[in-house]
Amino acid sequence: MLLSMVFLIFRLSYLTYGAEVIRERQQHEHLYISNKEIAPDGFRRSTVLAGKTPKTGQFPGPLLTAVKGERLSFNVTDVLTDPTMIRSTSIHWHGLFQKTTNYADGVAFVSQCPIAPNHSFLYDFGVRDQAGMRLAFSESITLLNLPVSTATDYEGLSWFTTNDDPHRHWYDVDDESTVIHTRRLVLIFTVSADIISHGQPSADATLINGKGRYFGGPDVPLAVIEVEHGKHYRFRLISMAFHASHGVSIDGHNLTIIEVDGINTEPHTVNFIKIVRALSSIGVGAYNFTNGVNSGILRYKGAPNVEPTTSPWSDGGTLREADLHPLENPGAPGKPYPGGADVILSGKKHAQDLLPKGSVYTLPRNKVIEINFFGENKTLGAHPFHLHGHAFDVVKTSDSDSFNYVNPVRRDVTLVAFENQTTIRFVTDNPGPWFLHCHMDLHLAVGLAVVLAEDTRDTKQDDPVPADWKSLCPIYDALNPAQLP
Repeated sequence: MLLSMVFLIFRLSYLTYGAEVIRERQQHEHLYISNKEIAPDGFRRSTVLAGKTPKTGQFPGPLLTAVKGERLSFNVTDVLTDPTMIRSTSIHWHGLFQKTTNYADGVAFVSQCPIAPNHSFLYDFGVRDQAGMRLAFSESITLLNLPVSTATDYEGLSWFTTNDDPHRHWYDVDDESTVIHTRRLVLIFTVSADIISHGQPSADATLINGKGRYFGGPDVPLAVIEVEHGKHYRFRLISMAFHASHGVSIDGHNLTIIEVDGINTEPHTVNFIKIVRALSSIGVGAYNFTNGVNSGILRYKGAPNVEPTTSPWSDGGTLREADLHPLENPGAPGKPYPGGADVILSGKKHAQDLLPKGSVYTLPRNKVIEINFFGENKTLGAHPFHLHGHAFDVVKTSDSDSFNYVNPVRRDVTLVAFENQTTIRFVTDNPGPWFLHCHMDLHLAVGLAVVLAEDTRDTKQDDPVPADWKSLCPIYDALNPAQLP
């Protein structure tokens, strides 16, 4: 079952737009997954990190670069040793649709068995025609009676640019310095349905680019992003927060959204963003600078090396998901009314209430799928739902009362809010078993997920598996309980 592992997730970013690939490029990397104690907010804890060697796990994680059309080979070796944590692992390359390589999607017990300690697995797949920003991250799924923190993970980013970027005229700077990771930390020692029933635990600290503080903690350094007056910056804002969403703003500055989840959008200017966990967008900063908690620093070149005294925005201008529209090929598949699809699934609070019932849904090929999510539990709060293998059109967002079939936001993560409905549509043009799940660690750990088994008849032919994939399950099944740990 999913709870018997540490689940590591990567997501890559690509920024070419319509560039023709003449010859496939190949990139080889070796990643080691190891344990390390770190104190990014001044509180020391054991973590699971990735590195280019067995002893160089880093936080935030290593930067991975790639180009559109490139073939990527990542040999992942499990060197986890902490006896208080699960020591098997897998990597999900979040945001890559893995067409014809479903086996490399990295979801344990869905598309592969976990990598056992002191063993390796080669993830080999092509980028193909995906473009736009993708974030790369991992998360440790909490296990019963085992300590975990959302600091026990790593993330990396990969991107490249060409002159074909339709938004290139909007910015002057787009490099490693403009990638912004945000996360909230909470330390939990037991995961169970009982914890969930009492509501989402409060976060202890917020990190921006791996740095942050907590109330009553030491004044550790904060993340600083240096900018020059008069230049426009493309900030790549990535949420790894423990909570479903959190607010982001830069005091005295507007933010123009031009892309979400790798999909170009029509430019939309706001001054406050509610960013969903696992969502990628444009933006940087924090809402309130109270002793630097929940904050980073945007510092102009030449300004004094001091912490800011500015005040947060107070005049609204908050981003709504319904106000985002794709720049290219807008329009949802199917007919322009509720239920105008080939297959309809309606999500409910409990598995026994799902319509139709079950946790694995077999879907036919090249059909329009409509999924309705209903936020019915105030205690659990909102749910950021992510679909593997696809981007989808959100024809009904949780922050709007109306349906939009003409130009709905297109992405691969969307928020399901309390007492509201969210509806998505996509086409089954990618055979294989694809995970649909809440991206809240605790909610996923207690089972808020299903598998969409797409075109089961042709999956074996369209997605052949390599020989080393076939050895993963026998090796994992041979582990004794002391190795799990």
